[in-house]
Amino acid sequence: MNAIITGVGAYVPDYVLTNEEISRMVDTTDEWISTRVGIKERRIARDPNQASSDLGAKAVEELLRKTGTSPLDIDLLVCATVTADMAFPATGNIVCDKAGLTNAFSFDVNAACSGFLYAMEVATNFVRTGKYKKVIVLGAEKMSAIVDYTDRNTSPLFGDAAGAVMLEPSEEGLGVQDSILRVDGSGRHHLYQKAGGSLHPASAETVAAKEHFIHQDGQIVFKHAVSNMADVAVEIMERNGLSSEELAWLVPHQANMRIIEATARRMGLERSKVMINIHKYGNTTSATLPLCLWEWESQLRKGDNIILATFGAGFTWGAMYLKWAYDPQ
Repeated sequence: MNAIITGVGAYVPDYVLTNEEISRMVDTTDEWISTRVGIKERRIARDPNQASSDLGAKAVEELLRKTGTSPLDIDLLVCATVTADMAFPATGNIVCDKAGLTNAFSFDVNAACSGFLYAMEVATNFVRTGKYKKVIVLGAEKMSAIVDYTDRNTSPLFGDAAGAVMLEPSEEGLGVQDSILRVDGSGRHHLYQKAGGSLHPASAETVAAKEHFIHQDGQIVFKHAVSNMADVAVEIMERNGLSSEELAWLVPHQANMRIIEATARRMGLERSKVMINIHKYGNTTSATLPLCLWEWESQLRKGDNIILATFGAGFTWGAMYLKWAYDPQ
């Protein structure tokens, strides 16, 4: 028994925040952002009443529609997010309510940009038990809620989006074949949101000090991301005897174009085999991987060898090898 992806859904907000608009907020330019990071624009949920659960519910609803699945048939939803609606209850619980998944149980996974991959591993093993037949893995982020748009280092990087996949059991030899997940907790000093947790509870002082926004030591994070994401992608290829010729696609986390290119080079892949949409959406954290699968779904073929690779705060990183389970609908 194995878990296969049987459908993909996603949602991106309508509002497009361009580099030109960012350059009017902070001291930067379209050229600087494009050449350093590879981002041209990103989508933003501007409605103050719209939260990560709203983006996630829309992605789940599209997934249910495309797969012809009743919300009552879903057994479990695993939601990856760092921008939870609130500290508790879990955002996944709220998504279930909004999307009508009244027979499912749900919980959140927080592994930053690696969240979707971690959630895939968890959900895959629920399916492999044979007890759960229809499981949704969701990445949902309203990153604009924790971005300081006066910070030149982080304001150009992030966007809002949600993406979801359906996992179902199969004995065809398709689906998730292998995964490698890693963590280095010392990375917490270099990419984090300082306040709002038990260590630094919210106060007038933490708000005034802007400690509820993203803080990133860009050069340190970049150095670790380049080496670790490429290393783990190559490791999973070697462990499964995969050559670059046998790979159909690399699905990389969309944080920085230079990181994506470095990973592809290490794997021996030409650009045509790499899913890249960072220029349109920026870094949507746990939503980047399903967002890529959603955009490229029409190009995927049953049996395609695919590697997903990611790196995020924590530090967290990993790679997953899967065989695509269906031809375009």
